[in-house]
Amino acid sequence: MTAPQVFEGLAGVLVATTELSCVDGDRGRLLVRGRSIESLVSEVPFEAMLGLLLEGAVPEPPRRADVQAELGDARVRAHARLWPRFAAVAAPDAMTTLRSALSLLGADATAYDVLGMAAVASAAWIRRERGGQLPAPEPGLPHAHDLLRLLSGGDVTAGAAQLLDAYLVTVAEHGFNASTFAARVTASTGADLAAAVVSGVATLSGPLHGGAPGPVLDMLDAVGSPARALQFVRAELTAGRRIMGMGHRVYRVRDPRAFVLERALSAYQNGAGTSARLALARAVEAAAEAELAQKYPERALRANVEFYTALLLEALDIPRGAFTAIFACARCAGYAAHYAEQRRNGRLIRPSALYVGPTTSK
Repeated sequence: MTAPQVFEGLAGVLVATTELSCVDGDRGRLLVRGRSIESLVSEVPFEAMLGLLLEGAVPEPPRRADVQAELGDARVRAHARLWPRFAAVAAPDAMTTLRSALSLLGADATAYDVLGMAAVASAAWIRRERGGQLPAPEPGLPHAHDLLRLLSGGDVTAGAAQLLDAYLVTVAEHGFNASTFAARVTASTGADLAAAVVSGVATLSGPLHGGAPGPVLDMLDAVGSPARALQFVRAELTAGRRIMGMGHRVYRVRDPRAFVLERALSAYQNGAGTSARLALARAVEAAAEAELAQKYPERALRANVEFYTALLLEALDIPRGAFTAIFACARCAGYAAHYAEQRRNGRLIRPSALYVGPTTSK
């Protein structure tokens, strides 16, 4: 009798079909409903990305305006529900606060309600950390613009809003990652959307999934200058430590989202020339790529999305403790789309485990 095969971590196991996104790790491509992430970030705002995910196609301008209006109304509802009781919901960290806030949503919550609450809760946590009040949403603004206005506590530039919008589009959806799979498992039980999204957010809070952008900045702080990049990387590898923001579970080449975010950040900062921080990051990336290729020639360890996420969010004056929560503000769109797909096409997700414990009892 052939021994059963165990696929630890479900690596390489196909558990469902999806029309939402394709992550091609060998060629470094991310397609969302057939559209490359590079073209989407260049051509559509977050409202259109949400329409693409939920409705199957990039919406025309009239429908896009409707999506923007629905998101604006959802932020207003979230503010009215959350801010008066925020002291009871807030936790020391942003992700616990986000989970608690999303749990306030009822069984009838829509994708817009989820995204509105995620934005308001993340902004509220940042405002509290900075000792300020949370402004009321402006429902007529695009989602990224109002999110940035809420968390900054004042007016923001069009360029900054555009940069955050590019980030939200870039990270809204990315295949069957751990948190999306968790959301789909919850959806498969017949639970409501809010419950599925909370499952996804809780999984995202783990350091092996959504926790690296902040440490990338800690690493850059420690390097200090481009001239020290190679020395720092070699010392870290000699000590057996990871180079933060390098390597990905799926991509065997450079993460396409790293390219998109680096390009968006460079364009944003172009008015004052390439920032010293971006120059430092590029030097560290180049040194890490070269040293990792020598040390691990059998593995492809290139920059992932978190490497340039860290610089982009720092440039927008978002505190490091809120990086993963802002990521979730985008990824909730993907969770909602996967929830709908799972409920339409899926069955209860119920894998098995190989028992290896005692076979007799006393």
